[in-house]
Amino acid sequence: MARLEYIGVKDIDGPFVLVENVKGVGYGELVEIRDAAGRLRHGQVKSLSEKATLVQVFTGTGDLIPSTTKLRFLGRPLEVHLSKSMLGRTFNGLGEPRDGCGEIYGGKRVNINGMPLNPMARQYPKDFIHTGISAIDTLTTLIRGQKLPIFSGNGLPHNQLAVQIATQAKIMGSDEFAVVFAGIGIKHDDAAFFTQKLSSRGRSNNIVTFLNLADDPVIERIATPRMALATAEYLAFELGLHVLVVITDMTSYCEALRELGVAAGEVPSRKGYPAYLYSDLASLYERAGVVRGVEGSVTQIPILTMPNDDITHPIPDLTGFITEGQIVLSRDLDAKGIYPPIDILTSLSRLMKDGIGKGFTREDHPSVSSQLFASYSRVQEVRSLASVVGEDELSKNDKASLEFGKLFEDRFLRQGVDEEREIGYSLDMAWEILSTLPKSELTRVSLADIQEHIKSKEE
Repeated sequence: MARLEYIGVKDIDGPFVLVENVKGVGYGELVEIRDAAGRLRHGQVKSLSEKATLVQVFTGTGDLIPSTTKLRFLGRPLEVHLSKSMLGRTFNGLGEPRDGCGEIYGGKRVNINGMPLNPMARQYPKDFIHTGISAIDTLTTLIRGQKLPIFSGNGLPHNQLAVQIATQAKIMGSDEFAVVFAGIGIKHDDAAFFTQKLSSRGRSNNIVTFLNLADDPVIERIATPRMALATAEYLAFELGLHVLVVITDMTSYCEALRELGVAAGEVPSRKGYPAYLYSDLASLYERAGVVRGVEGSVTQIPILTMPNDDITHPIPDLTGFITEGQIVLSRDLDAKGIYPPIDILTSLSRLMKDGIGKGFTREDHPSVSSQLFASYSRVQEVRSLASVVGEDELSKNDKASLEFGKLFEDRFLRQGVDEEREIGYSLDMAWEILSTLPKSELTRVSLADIQEHIKSKEE
């Protein structure tokens, strides 16, 4: 259907263009915008009424003059071109190639907002996803179809962790696995790091990368995670792949929402963020899942940096309500030189119990993880006591707990940036470390279990 072209707009304000007396357009519709020289840019309808329509311009409104600006409403939403040939490619936040390898041909174009999944068609997530990281695989296990965010802070190594997960993640016994990696509002040196690392670890042919840079237009940050998730849904539900989506940094996304909300004159809510932040984040996170009768699945690991390390800030607070747990990075562990600095006592995987144990990982996994949590929690109590009375005044059991804490952090939590550990290796290491504790401290496993396991390993 031919679309009408409008010449001249009422007002230009920041990234927005206001045009009057537009008929037959819809919310979210894509718009072509040309300046007096004929240069093309795109926008999206963000608000409309009988009298006026507000259009958000993707690449900024510089050089636009109200009287000569031309708008053409395309009658379709923002779309991404999808094909299996996207695997191994790198795109910008609007789905345009940025690797110099040309356009995507074949395939199909789909709305980046996706289609809501029928709740009755969802299947409960159960299968274990191997990340090769002991603290995650053993204690905050990632399950296929889960949404498990990483809460980090400025200066913590979440970028290295994101790359390590993206390049090591797999489902044991399945080759039908792909990764969609999205960087939102990232610096140029981080973009270079992601590009180099993702392409050098031997898994690049299974990874689709979307990179939105810090100096790209703000509106592009809003589109980037939706581009990534639309790609993941295509790979999962149409091509039958199990897809892991890693998105960093969701804080940049939320900051973009706040900036655009202020520019549009919306009434702010907590800390200036728009009142619809919860529903907006939910529209992204809830696109993860397993669909009954469909081979593929979508699993999400969104990464966010907590402003001032405040876990009660609206972004991590609302994210925690929507997702199924969180992995929290510790500044104290990072200061000790421990990588990855995962604070297991504040981390949680709510679906872990249904995806570990016999038939998934190993029969001893639930009891070992429970004992590690209990013993490391005891370590924190003893450290607090030692800071008051001194280590010399501690009991024999308390000193054994301190020694366990050092071993746990230095051997179990600490691992190399390029080190990949199988789940069996991580569990065996946990047994060895637990064997240093006295019998009275073992409340989830027995000393006999430990001795039997060590003996069977030696044999």
